[in-house]
Amino acid sequence: MLSTLLHEAGVQAIYSYAGATQTRRTPALPVRVGGFGGVQGLVDYLSAHHITHVIDATHPFAAQMSANAIAACAQLDLPLLSMERPAWQALPGDQWQHVPDMAAAAQALSRSLKRVFLAIGRKQLAAFAGLAGEHQFVLRVIDQEGGALPLPASSYELIVARGPFRLADELALLGQYRIDCIVSKNAGGADTYAKIEAARQLGIAVIMVDRPVLAPRAQCQNPQQAMEWLQQQCC
Repeated sequence: MLSTLLHEAGVQAIYSYAGATQTRRTPALPVRVGGFGGVQGLVDYLSAHHITHVIDATHPFAAQMSANAIAACAQLDLPLLSMERPAWQALPGDQWQHVPDMAAAAQALSRSLKRVFLAIGRKQLAAFAGLAGEHQFVLRVIDQEGGALPLPASSYELIVARGPFRLADELALLGQYRIDCIVSKNAGGADTYAKIEAARQLGIAVIMVDRPVLAPRAQCQNPQQAMEWLQQQCC
């Protein structure tokens, strides 16, 4: 975990996150929770706290926060690194349909796909609200809390769980709920990949939501590379 490496190296750093989930792992750094209020709010925060370097380690689909970081760092002329795990790549046997966003994913669901595993969290479920009469959904979310879901209660079954998930468990889940199709963000990483491997083994279709396109910036794939970048910047 990047926060542990920074702490062990004696780097003065602040760990900031939105606070959207309740069961987050505790980092080894001082923590700031909540949004910044857009680009200007982030600029003000970075200036007030004399931040010299920014590492964007948000989720690959946290596009607005990443765009704000790009704009704020450009305005302040601060070095910015995006730590983003590699996207999943389709392998032989995968039945992927690529779509650019969640609205397109909802449109891609044919009526023949009756039982759909929405492995997308809770924030973008509204895109599927109009399909509740045509499909039965299985939802998996990290936390029970978070308010009412934007789907009729009769249209879904809810699973509360946090990865990593094992292949055997995902195979069992897909079989138990008789899943015809998975809707997934291309989050990358190992923690949630087992559902993709399980779909391949079972011949289940996957509607894969591609990552949002952002402005070019320095990038790395893991905490060790982020530490190397930071050392190079500080030399």
